[in-house]
Amino acid sequence: MSLSEGSKVPDFNLIDQNGENITLNSLSGKPAVLYFYPKDETPGCTVEACEFRDIYAEFNKLDCNIYGISPDDENSHQKFIDNHSLPFTLLCDSDKKMIQDYGAWGEKNMYGKKSMGIIRSTFLIDKDGILLKQWRNVKAKGHAEKVKEVLLNS
Repeated sequence: MSLSEGSKVPDFNLIDQNGENITLNSLSGKPAVLYFYPKDETPGCTVEACEFRDIYAEFNKLDCNIYGISPDDENSHQKFIDNHSLPFTLLCDSDKKMIQDYGAWGEKNMYGKKSMGIIRSTFLIDKDGILLKQWRNVKAKGHAEKVKEVLLNS
């Protein structure tokens, strides 16, 4: 599925690291960053999470929440949060429905080996759930800063 900037993003209903339900509706009223990543505690995913952590206060000043989404379970997310002092919410998409709905699932090519998996992707949505900007095939290093710059200028 391909999402277009300026359109409403698909609804979702996932649990976070604490077992709390989070839906698109529960995000309304504030802009949000939804970033999809393959797996807790892997090198690229840790870099990306820590970069969002390091400038989290700046997103907070802009009244924007950050949500990381992967197929990992609550326990894995909680350990990831604890190990890296992540101040934001991680969502569990074990059946990969949201990942697929947002087009973050597809063929990947790593070192010449093709496989299906999560395509590192980020979506910046406004307070009404409208897609402001999307990034596909994200390189983890430096990405959080790019997202912040777009948020500042929107």
